[in-house]
Amino acid sequence: MLKIDNLHAYYGKSHVLHGVHFEVNQGEIVALLGRNGSGRSTTAKAIMGMVDCQGSLLWKGEEIMGRKAYEIAHLGLGYVPENRDIFPTLTVHQNLLLGQKGKGKGGRWSFDDMYAMFPRLKERQHTEAGVLSGGEQQMLTLCRTLMGDPDLIIIDEPTEGLAPKIVELVGEYLRKLKDRGISVLLIEQKLTIAMTVSDRALVMGHGSIVFQGTPDSLRADAYTRKEWLEV
Repeated sequence: MLKIDNLHAYYGKSHVLHGVHFEVNQGEIVALLGRNGSGRSTTAKAIMGMVDCQGSLLWKGEEIMGRKAYEIAHLGLGYVPENRDIFPTLTVHQNLLLGQKGKGKGGRWSFDDMYAMFPRLKERQHTEAGVLSGGEQQMLTLCRTLMGDPDLIIIDEPTEGLAPKIVELVGEYLRKLKDRGISVLLIEQKLTIAMTVSDRALVMGHGSIVFQGTPDSLRADAYTRKEWLEV
């Protein structure tokens, strides 16, 4: 579904990504791992048209390099940023409503799905999002993105700052996405969740992909884990 080739990205004069290349196939969960500063979040922003970049970004065979972020989103790519970006003065339900495309009809996800997945959101559906806990805001951001019915969802550090029980919920949530045919690019530092839910693992270092393989092959690669990951 998504094919990235020779991707370079820049912040001003700073050259951050150096020839990144990988693919995400339909219904596949791919974990993009690496230390802070390795280029993982920049890769997500490059895919979504949010940073200056060069190279090739093919979405379902169509070149999307140079497209605006909203155009890319309307093509079926969803993005859950690390900083959550909820609308703090709107209620939980209003935040979810804003995630819908068009009239919200015919999608794979409904309000009932979201509230069934995270009952805490149902309890607080009329509460302003700005007063939610960090974990609740993370749930809300994930669900708001799903309401747009993406075919691929890029999730940046979904377990950051969450309690272990909520981390388990996120893992279940990711499996449900796969069950509904949605592809996932999961950006993580923690190996625990990434290794249990992903079909393939990629490791970034200094703006390049330094490892591609199965979770089992990464477990067996002591050098990569020691050199490029925080374990």
